[in-house]
Amino acid sequence: MKRAPASHTQILLIDDNRDGLLVRRLLLQEIGFDVEVAATGEEGLNLCANGRFDVVVTDYRMPKMNGTDFIERLRKLDGKVRVILLSGFVEPLGLTEENTGADAVIAKTSNEVAHLTHWVKRLANQPHRKPAASQKRFGGGASDASVR
Repeated sequence: MKRAPASHTQILLIDDNRDGLLVRRLLLQEIGFDVEVAATGEEGLNLCANGRFDVVVTDYRMPKMNGTDFIERLRKLDGKVRVILLSGFVEPLGLTEENTGADAVIAKTSNEVAHLTHWVKRLANQPHRKPAASQKRFGGGASDASVR
């Protein structure tokens, strides 16, 4: 895999699945990103409160706080940070950018690696997002990987 020049782009990965966290961390470090990890949404919020991340990647299904709950709380803490939501349930739950508050929603499929690297690079190179006035919850259709 081709390594990008050191970017000092800060990425936060949040997932209660240690194996998935390890694989994604290694993948993003290999392409040149600085990566921190958290095993829970609460741990992720604490890291965000004490540091600055250019992109936050969170799993949807986690105990105590799911990905959309995490994003809602993160947006109150920092409405400008870019967020990617990962889920194996994108289509069945109808998860979209509009109803989750994420900048990109990516399905955990065989294309996840390509989509994740694409969207992390793309979002890391964009100016910070403008906070939405309000976030709709669980309406709308599915998305594999798109940005708003």
